[in-house]
Amino acid sequence: MQETTAIAHSTSGIAPGHGVQVAAPRRALVSWALFDWAAQPYYTLVLTFLFAPYFANFVAASPAQGQALWGYAAATAGILIAIGSPFLGALADGGGRRKPWIALFSVVFVAGLATLWLARPGADTATIFLVLAAFVAATAMAEFTTVFTNSMMPTLVPHSQLGRLSGLAWAVGYAGGLISLAVMAGFIVADPATGRSVLGLEPVLTLDTVQREGERLVGPFAAIWYVLFMIPFFLFVPDERGASAASGRPALAELWSTIRSLSGDRNMLHFLAARMLYSDGLAAIFAFGGIYGASVFGWGALELGLFGIVLTIAGTIGAVIGGVLDDKVGSKTVIMVSLVLLLAGALGILSVDASHVLYVSEVVPKAPGSAPFSSTGELVFLAFAVLVGMVAAPVQAASRALLARLAPPEKMTQYFGLFAFSGKVTAFLAPLLVAAVTQITGSQRIGMASIAFFLIAGLVLMAPVRTPIRT
Repeated sequence: MQETTAIAHSTSGIAPGHGVQVAAPRRALVSWALFDWAAQPYYTLVLTFLFAPYFANFVAASPAQGQALWGYAAATAGILIAIGSPFLGALADGGGRRKPWIALFSVVFVAGLATLWLARPGADTATIFLVLAAFVAATAMAEFTTVFTNSMMPTLVPHSQLGRLSGLAWAVGYAGGLISLAVMAGFIVADPATGRSVLGLEPVLTLDTVQREGERLVGPFAAIWYVLFMIPFFLFVPDERGASAASGRPALAELWSTIRSLSGDRNMLHFLAARMLYSDGLAAIFAFGGIYGASVFGWGALELGLFGIVLTIAGTIGAVIGGVLDDKVGSKTVIMVSLVLLLAGALGILSVDASHVLYVSEVVPKAPGSAPFSSTGELVFLAFAVLVGMVAAPVQAASRALLARLAPPEKMTQYFGLFAFSGKVTAFLAPLLVAAVTQITGSQRIGMASIAFFLIAGLVLMAPVRTPIRT
């Protein structure tokens, strides 16, 4: 999900006594929430379930090389995001109109997605690097656009309704990912062996399965989807100047002041460091999980489409359950338990290979041409993946809630800006480590296992965090 970026600057521009008092018109709120709907196919179709596994298994020379190349590209995008996001966040919080920036980033985003069409099976080196460059550009632009769209949220509703608006957009994003995946996997992408889609239907488009035109169409499809559903955003969402522009103090100065104050707040420092690490690990799980499953079982578009639909539904259920538990047992407890379950799920996924589950238990390998998820290994893999999908959303949603409890009310804006930065500043580390370990060892399993470091480190750093009791 876009879950790793969907809440940056969610309280941007709110200072004590300066929140808006009247909500914007309903069409403005719906149009703002549609940004998540518009952008989500990139995360669901390209980054996670369809295009990334296709690239690793059919475009690159080998699955291991494909995973390594994809990891290096994701790491490059993460570095660009880490460098650019704080400055763009300061601009979003400190002045000017947002829509011109959003339009600029959107143009590059759409162009990057459209370029993915060039990723033919067994493409030459120049084409592979062009496709990877397009992926890097699209990834960076998606994150930069999110900084600006999220900074608009406090201008749309009163402070007391920010959570509801953010939650609506979160749910809309899940729905957009699920529906776009159902469209692509159910009606467009065909299994070369059968010529039919994941729903067993004849594809609605006549595409060359040998040249994998269905998988290659994922990028252009996500681009068209984004353009269509961003139209209401540009038409109906008001574009007001940032609140700190009126205060007269440069946003970068405010950000630097907040960063300096962290040295005296070990509670907040531990939380931000923990969130930085476990969000990196979580992002890497989603980036490489589909690639690993496709390599182990030889999954094609049919299985990957079903896999994506199941995990998206699991994530939706997990988000609802996590939200209820957050109010009852507290954000920190939800985060800690979710991280333990994430770690168990990730290790469980890695315990499965073509002929083993739980590392040592032998099972009958998947028979070539057999039905999706018909082997024991696939079912065990899917069960652990569903566990990961269910707890991923609560980790992120509870992290936002915990920051709201830890941050001083008079500095909520700056701390949410820092929260967004913490989620991006090391975003390149997990994919870089996965890529490097995979390349060094030649093993996708060992490469994926390096993700556990980020989850364990985040869990350890979260342990001493204390949640203040406020009335």
